[in-house]
Amino acid sequence: MLKVNLPDGNSLEFSSRVRPIDVASEIGAGLAKATLLAEITNPSDGETKLVDADRPLPEDGEISLRLITKRDEEALAVMRHSCAHVMARAVMRLFDGVELAFGPTVDNGFYYDFHLKHSISEADFPKIEAEMAKIIKENEPFEQIDQPREKALELCKELEQKLKIEHIEEGLGDQSTLSFYRQGEFIDLCGGPHIPSPASIGAFKLLSVAGAYWKGDASRPQLQRIYGTAWFNKKDLEDYLTKVEEAKRRDHRVLGKQLDLFLIDPDVGSGLVMWLPKGATIRRELETFIYAELLKRGYQPVYTPTIGRVGLYETSGHFPYYSDSQFPPIEVDKDERYLLRPMNCPHHIKIYQSKPRSYRDLPLRLAELGLVHRFEQSGELSGMTRVRGFTQDDAHIFCTEEQVADEFRGCIEMTQYVLQTLGLSDYRVRLSFRDPHSDKYVGKAEDWNKAEAALEQVCRDLGLPNLEIEVGEAAFYGPKADFVATDCIGREWQLGTVQLDYNLPSENRFALEYVGADNAPHRPVMIHRAPFGSLERFTGMLIEHFAGAFPLWLAPEQVRVLVVSQKFEEYGREVLNRLLQDGIRATGDWRPEKIGAKIRDAQLELTPYMLIVGGREMEQGTVSVRDRIEGDVGAMPVDDAIAKLNDEIKQKTIRQ
Repeated sequence: MLKVNLPDGNSLEFSSRVRPIDVASEIGAGLAKATLLAEITNPSDGETKLVDADRPLPEDGEISLRLITKRDEEALAVMRHSCAHVMARAVMRLFDGVELAFGPTVDNGFYYDFHLKHSISEADFPKIEAEMAKIIKENEPFEQIDQPREKALELCKELEQKLKIEHIEEGLGDQSTLSFYRQGEFIDLCGGPHIPSPASIGAFKLLSVAGAYWKGDASRPQLQRIYGTAWFNKKDLEDYLTKVEEAKRRDHRVLGKQLDLFLIDPDVGSGLVMWLPKGATIRRELETFIYAELLKRGYQPVYTPTIGRVGLYETSGHFPYYSDSQFPPIEVDKDERYLLRPMNCPHHIKIYQSKPRSYRDLPLRLAELGLVHRFEQSGELSGMTRVRGFTQDDAHIFCTEEQVADEFRGCIEMTQYVLQTLGLSDYRVRLSFRDPHSDKYVGKAEDWNKAEAALEQVCRDLGLPNLEIEVGEAAFYGPKADFVATDCIGREWQLGTVQLDYNLPSENRFALEYVGADNAPHRPVMIHRAPFGSLERFTGMLIEHFAGAFPLWLAPEQVRVLVVSQKFEEYGREVLNRLLQDGIRATGDWRPEKIGAKIRDAQLELTPYMLIVGGREMEQGTVSVRDRIEGDVGAMPVDDAIAKLNDEIKQKTIRQ
């Protein structure tokens, strides 16, 4: 006898073997028709998993069952994975010699990697989409097939799927039974789950094609990756495609080139950003802003080298444990090797250790805009948002256990202030805690419990919006809080982070100490904190959020003086000089062009303000002010115009 507990508190009992779809039918025909998959929870251990709607349930015992329809968020990702199978089936129908790799879901869509001779391009998309539509219309079910290991290998050999054979032998070497999904003639190694049939795929679109390596390893075969998206209805697809087009318009890689903000040159190296004068101005303003705030909050700025001896990073644990994401060591001689630093924290720790510390010295807050390097795979690099060299607005706080809550609160409040100042008021905070059943975390359980309780209480007291707690997502050395900001077109960006660290101060790492009020040695706690995260990534995000139209205080060129004709150039230069003397970033357009063309050029270059001067303005000692957003503001004395600009700059006003 199987007892099935339902979310509404009711229970059903079954004396014969049933599937989730049978349970749905028992409740009602409408629910059975709408059910796409199910979530099963074992009450004895709390383990939860998603299964197909027609997957047989246990014969006896007790389970909790949640039937999932289009209204549940889990359904969309599963439907997209099924759509990836439909796409793979269409590609195999259209091209010869296709070897399948992996086809997972990603944010807002899916992709599938293929190995084949034909070079797929976007020109192939219409026929692939037409074949996909045909497969959806055929509406053959997704059927799960479990096979013993040897039979699974035989099946993949019959299908001539070499990549799947390799994955079974290497990646799934410990599994005695393997899962496949069949739809018509198409069979793929897959753990599922899937929707019952492709009829639920309401609308789809192929988006792009890119190169990829098998299992992300550049030494392995190069594959072709097709990205797509799928939705339950056409309106959602159309809304998403509109958002995609808007994202293309805001692409920081395109705008960065158009607006002369930054450069990545292959002769310098992939993923290495060079800030051009205009981009450097934005960066300098961000640095000035953050340093001023750091000083107000009791931080002490430091500077440390961008390389260090390998032994330093062996002690910290960054080397060799994260060697895949680091540049190779620099061999100086047989006994001395250096590493481009992947993190700033070991250097700050050595500053802490440079002299004895007392409890009276704590909290010690060290801050640095520190350049670090990570060896990202070439296929993962993307403009400023995914690079190999980046500057962290890093800080490390060394404090006592009793100070943790207050220091954590201060870090959260500072990150909030930074985001709100830049108009990023739509954000959520994700608290990542340890999984008490996992052995990957260091430190005592009581320390973790105390820290997590303190952090959650701080966040509750601050009334953080959309607070989430994710168990099992903590760093191995301590719990953390991540700020995930939503930009003006609804995309999420993980930005600031605050992390507690019991690992690096521990006796197994740097054995940090301070002398307490009892005159005995104690172990401090470290807090890692970065409101921007990375200046490169943060600036790339800002370019896209503002679509290159920066607020006045950040704009590389804040004002442009335009003369109606060249005979007013002398007065125009006087106005320009007064702006420059007042610290306003301004230029002048003295070209013999019509004023309409000059205004249009300034508007296209996203200059926040234009000050137009002609005969009347020269006679009256005024300027005609034109706002990039509001258009003509009217004439005003030069001093009033400068005061208006300075007030907006000082207030760091955000207008969009």
